[in-house]
Amino acid sequence: AIYELSCEAYKHLGKTSNYYWIDPDGSGALGPLKVYCNMTEDKVWTTVYHDLQMQTSVGGNNLEKLSVLQLNYSATMDQISAITSSAEYCEQFISYSCKMSRLLNTPEGNPYTWWVGKANEKHYYWGGSGPGIQKCACGIERNCTDPKYYCNCDADYKQWRKDAGMLSYKEHLPVSQIVVGDIDRPGSEAKVSVGPVRCQGDRNYWNAASFVTSSSYLHFSTFQGETSADISFYFKTSASDGVFLENLGNTDFIKLELKSATEVSFSFDVGNGPVEIVVRSPNQLNDDQWHRVNAERNVKQASLQVDQLPLEVRKAPTEGHTRLELYSQLYVGAAGGQRGFLGCIRSLRMNGVTLDLEERAKVTPGVKPGCSGHCTSYGMYCANGGKCVEKYNGYSCDCSKTAYDGPFCIKDVGAFFEEGMWLRYNFHSPGTSMKDLVSRTLLSSADPEITAPDLNLNKEELSFSFSTTKSPCVLLYISSYTQDYMAVLVKPAGNLQIRYSLGGIKEPYNIDIDHRNMANGQPHTVNITRNGRDIILQLDHYPPTSYSLPATSDIQFNSPKALFLGKVIEIGKIDQDIYKYNTPGFTGCLSRVQFNQIAPLKAALRPTNASSHVHIQGELVESNCGASPLTIPPMSAATDPWHLDSASADFPYNGQAIGDGVNRNSAIIGGVIAVVIFTILCTLVFLIRYMFRHKGTYHTNEAKGAESAESADAAIMNNDPNFTETIDESKKEWLI
Repeated sequence: AIYELSCEAYKHLGKTSNYYWIDPDGSGALGPLKVYCNMTEDKVWTTVYHDLQMQTSVGGNNLEKLSVLQLNYSATMDQISAITSSAEYCEQFISYSCKMSRLLNTPEGNPYTWWVGKANEKHYYWGGSGPGIQKCACGIERNCTDPKYYCNCDADYKQWRKDAGMLSYKEHLPVSQIVVGDIDRPGSEAKVSVGPVRCQGDRNYWNAASFVTSSSYLHFSTFQGETSADISFYFKTSASDGVFLENLGNTDFIKLELKSATEVSFSFDVGNGPVEIVVRSPNQLNDDQWHRVNAERNVKQASLQVDQLPLEVRKAPTEGHTRLELYSQLYVGAAGGQRGFLGCIRSLRMNGVTLDLEERAKVTPGVKPGCSGHCTSYGMYCANGGKCVEKYNGYSCDCSKTAYDGPFCIKDVGAFFEEGMWLRYNFHSPGTSMKDLVSRTLLSSADPEITAPDLNLNKEELSFSFSTTKSPCVLLYISSYTQDYMAVLVKPAGNLQIRYSLGGIKEPYNIDIDHRNMANGQPHTVNITRNGRDIILQLDHYPPTSYSLPATSDIQFNSPKALFLGKVIEIGKIDQDIYKYNTPGFTGCLSRVQFNQIAPLKAALRPTNASSHVHIQGELVESNCGASPLTIPPMSAATDPWHLDSASADFPYNGQAIGDGVNRNSAIIGGVIAVVIFTILCTLVFLIRYMFRHKGTYHTNEAKGAESAESADAAIMNNDPNFTETIDESKKEWLI
């Protein structure tokens, strides 16, 4: 299997937070490792775990001078070093809780406790401090319990104290061992906690250069790939051909090039004559989007892969030369007077080593460090109206104009409404200010011709999802400074009604969905689009339905004032039905509410510029209980090629129901046998209880091992294997 090089690469495949296999040095000697990739809005964190329990106790009853705590990681030290060396920043939490157990013996003594990091080096600083500084975090911040010491624990109190913080000098990470001293005195106790290693960013993944002329190139020292070569990189171009890289010998050579707009070529000669492997793409490769190239050559075979296209393989001859002997410098971008490459190359790795294109490009004419235009390749991952924002080393999704958040704008922002609770979003106040102008711009559905202060809407878009079991109720209501309004209601029978009153007609225009009960506790989605007289309504995943306002109806929504969720609390005359539905109010969940470019729930739950427009009655509790289910069910773990356990997962019946008569009969017979056995067991239990009822003995449910346990909780933990599993799971979640 081919694994991605880092969590950063998985994010740029549109993957969300999960466990993934990564291979930091490609096909090098390190091999793949399993890590947790945490995709946040603006960062990607790679997390590697170890087996040391949180709050591991040392000291107490034993009289040993030193206690050595060993941390065993889910990866080798070399694998973790590959992650930390390419990361922009790494950290690891470390904590020492103490009772009469000194830590670093500050201000000037020899430390009682130290930790061992990468390369088996001892370190005498603690979390929140740095190399060469024999202090804890409180010593740096000057807030230790006793100012004479640089660690809280060094004051040697009989009460519990703690020194904790982040170790962030990544060249020293990870913590592989902690040696604890000063635990041999009566009353001395300590507890140690170490978090997982967390690294953010991947400098190698975004190390890029832009070739702006066809004669420009970068040069590096000769490629050492005598018996094996593993070359991978990303490119993006609008040119139809060009040389990616070349290295020459006397007659031997190795070369990768874009031969045409649809062909990538890998050619070499080890003394048996030139060999060329070509991958032909059905789509244009000069589309100014990122494409990945992976070329490998060893004594047995050579291969070339482009993106996810089929791998092209060429077997090596059974006899002849096998060593690739090169003497010239390695040229990236052009070589030997041939037409060079115009565009960007990034993350160029040769035998597991990333070439620093950026640093070399800084001193090379015709080549610029870095590359722009990541959104052309990755902007498609910004969903639900999220805007792709270019960054020097990648991209991010701006979800501010949407009702969603998360790294890809796909996480619903929703809340639970208790009975009687309501939310009001004021579009603007009677006086005009810059803040009002911003709100009106959002309200105007991005129409440049509509400007403040006299805003009238000819069209609007409304979308949200909800779930409730109580009817009737008001889901959403938009009021105005005139008599115009719009409402979405659940009628007494649980049916949905959309109500428009824009003037020109005596009664409001109602759209009734009579054939579906929407108050069934299930999440439902509502999408309403109006353009002039035309209204399109889509419920859940049913086909959209078109409606039209009456010919006499006004088509302008005049002077919108406020949007209400859950209940309408408005001055002036309110429609009689809506007034009746207002009591007791909506109970249930609302999610991803968006009216044009305004997201009132998100404004209430996330601090934004629009938060000042929100007024809430009651306590708004964030919840995704109203989030609508996906249109397409998620890919199963067994079929998802990116799911780490898909190859080894063992699913009973492979997800298929028992289909034939034989299996059904077997199931029935098995059920009858189970009932018979259960009846016999019950009878035996009754007989035993009857025989012993006068013996005067009784049995407790006391856990095994209770005699030796320190407490009842400890006995339960010793006896119940599920208890420790629960602890481990919660620990993992806390660490993540």
